Amino acid sequence: MQIRTQRFLRFGAVLTLSALLVLVAFASVASGKAQHVRWDIISLGFTPLTFNAGGFSEAKAPDLTTIRLTGSGTFVAPSGHNGGSNAATGGGNWTTFNAAGTVSGSGTYEVKELVSFEFANLASPTPVFIDNIGDLDERANGTAVLRIEYSDGSQGVLTVGCHGPGAPPGIFEGIAATKGFKTYYSVQAPVDGVDANRTLFHVSG
Repeated sequence: MQIRTQRFLRFGAVLTLSALLVLVAFASVASGKAQHVRWDIISLGFTPLTFNAGGFSEAKAPDLTTIRLTGSGTFVAPSGHNGGSNAATGGGNWTTFNAAGTVSGSGTYEVKELVSFEFANLASPTPVFIDNIGDLDERANGTAVLRIEYSDGSQGVLTVGCHGPGAPPGIFEGIAATKGFKTYYSVQAPVDGVDANRTLFHVSG
């Protein structure tokens, strides 16, 4: 009887410890803070260096056709790793070009859902910019994937990458997109002195 009692007590202790570990793990996840993020395809002023809303960015498909997007919006990235969210707003204009550079379509698009957001780090404070969009101290590097709907009824995914000052390697600067079956995955990198193909995140807790 005593042996059985000791075994039962040990078993109960194991169960209690397991329950405590589960609660600790749950608490650690629950204590994480959601990130409130604004994203922009920006216009960059050069003298002085100034962030403004209202720029455009382009990406190319394998057949050398191009999509050009403007846009901005917000989303809430839930606590935890790589979470999606329906708390997403925004959109902009789209224009497509054939391989010869002639406009082949245009319209608007709307953000329907955040698929994922990967925060990399806050941007370094140098060089000094004028930020006409948000708090200069909330600029962030990272990658967001957004599910979007185009005004012609087609569906797609917009990937926004921001590789600003102090960003770790491996993040592109600009956008990639799908529209229907077409993959505009050749990101057009920004060029010094040219106001195009730049993005910006502002992240707050």
